[in-house]
Amino acid sequence: MAYPNLEHETRLWAAGCGAIAGLDEAGRGALAGPVVAGVVVLPKGASLTDIWAEVRDSKMLSPARREEMALRVRSAAAGWSVGEASAAEIDEIGIAPATRLAMQRAVGALPARPDYLLLDWVRLATVNLPQESFTKGDARIVSIAAASILAKVHRDGLLVAMDSLFPVYGFARHKGYGAASHLAAIKRHGPCPMHRMSFAPLRQEQRLL
Repeated sequence: MAYPNLEHETRLWAAGCGAIAGLDEAGRGALAGPVVAGVVVLPKGASLTDIWAEVRDSKMLSPARREEMALRVRSAAAGWSVGEASAAEIDEIGIAPATRLAMQRAVGALPARPDYLLLDWVRLATVNLPQESFTKGDARIVSIAAASILAKVHRDGLLVAMDSLFPVYGFARHKGYGAASHLAAIKRHGPCPMHRMSFAPLRQEQRLL
């Protein structure tokens, strides 16, 4: 199995770019909660050692391992941030634009403007920065993999907090995704304000109300 590497960061550093930001999202396919974007800027000239040798696509890591690595990424990064787009914003503009909005907010919250963006899947036409988008970037590129960890850990924390406000849905267990128990709870109790009413199962429930 191939692991994330620094090929693209190294190429851009050699071309004169200093601050290269990797971006990824969490929560695109969920039925509830925000979509969250993470952004990580590696120290210029970082090598594939220590935390940067260990980062993986967040989906490949256990929750405990993600939490541990998120702390280390935040400590070692030259810059990092997260951005969110709410369930209401997703319903208003759609999931793809909302994902880009969360990424735009994450970039805007960095302590310093980056020189270049490396993104998983999307492009940010509204962000006036040079950028490249990659298929499965979170599995191939260290800065994007690190961003995927921050996005996932932040979003999971939000869903755990949501669970205390709306305990009947089990958000802490399934993080808002379409688990059978979640779908059953929606049928039993109806949706809550954290649900994405534009997503298919909830559109159906809305018609039945």
